[in-house]
Amino acid sequence: MREYLLRGGFFMCDDFWGESQWANFMESMHRVFPERAVVDIPNDDRIFHSVYDLTDRYQVPGARYIQTGVTENAKAVSPLARHLRRPGRVMVAMTFQSDLGDSWEWADDPGYDEKFSALGIRIGINYIVYAMTH
Repeated sequence: MREYLLRGGFFMCDDFWGESQWANFMESMHRVFPERAVVDIPNDDRIFHSVYDLTDRYQVPGARYIQTGVTENAKAVSPLARHLRRPGRVMVAMTFQSDLGDSWEWADDPGYDEKFSALGIRIGINYIVYAMTH
């Protein structure tokens, strides 16, 4: 994984809810990059503006939203976009407290609110274009 990322690869991961899931994921990432810090992606970063200007992002719920109408899996949390960067580019984009993957998977389900899929798809397109051009 380390070699892939250092040679220009890109890794996107999401669906982390709450501090215990985040800590579990970070334990693994620390094995790949023990010397690098994970930080929030600032709103003005190019990854959020490669195709769509995404300065107004919000929490994207998982599939449970279809049955429950509840958008958060962990109470009192804010959705965050975090990353590992090497000079000049994001290598790893992490979506914490959101589930972009479910927004893509459930985009055609009438019970899943279109606004969540619209944002999730736009973020995904930005990530793909960014990964291919940076």
